[in-house]
Amino acid sequence: MTLATTLSDAAPRRTTRSLSLLDTLRLWRQRSRERAELARFTDRELRDIGVTRSDALYEMAKPAWRA
Repeated sequence: MTLATTLSDAAPRRTTRSLSLLDTLRLWRQRSRERAELARFTDRELRDIGVTRSDALYEMAKPAWRA
């Protein structure tokens, strides 16, 4: 019995699920960065974008996986 395997069959494949996980992790990291940036805004800058300090604190307190 002979076993023949092509390179493409032997190479690990990225599945849709793993790409989706990667995309999710990137999204969470981006949210975390945006919330950290929001924390650095002054009250005046927050007012300019129509956000109160209370709104900003609420947003910053959320975990990355919550939109």
